[in-house]
Amino acid sequence: MNPDGLEAVFLANRSRLLGFLKAHGAGDAAEDLLQELWLKLQAARTGPIAQPLSYLYRAANNLMVDRHRAQRQAAQRERHWTEATGATRPGQSDDPASDRTLVAREQLARAEAVLADVGDRAAAVFRRHRLDGIGQRQIAAEMGVSLSTVESDLRKAYRAMIALRRTFDEV
Repeated sequence: MNPDGLEAVFLANRSRLLGFLKAHGAGDAAEDLLQELWLKLQAARTGPIAQPLSYLYRAANNLMVDRHRAQRQAAQRERHWTEATGATRPGQSDDPASDRTLVAREQLARAEAVLADVGDRAAAVFRRHRLDGIGQRQIAAEMGVSLSTVESDLRKAYRAMIALRRTFDEV
């Protein structure tokens, strides 16, 4: 394949783009970001670009910003998870306190009851999607129903779970 247009500019300026990423804080991820930029260029169908090198620098910077945001959000999720579950400390058990265990069991029983109230199919769809991680199309095929039926069942189950969650938050 003979690259042309934006891909040719990328290949001609690869080392400069790599240096840009490293200089702007990408560190060890610079090569990965450059590879991601290359993949995006190959997948994108762009028209003529007036300043292709500037375009590539902006795209590289955007990828770096996106990665930084994703890492920050992951760290925040991890911190919240640690705060919610309790951090591991030497000499202390990782098992939750007995009162937390009792509350969790009670909430699980209430969630099971709420799911039973939305109907067998909606509950099964909810469990397959949320707990097993199965996609909606696959669930529809497995159950022999339309995708819109699966979506409707999920909406019904989500509404019930959100209402239940609000009662937990009120206590």
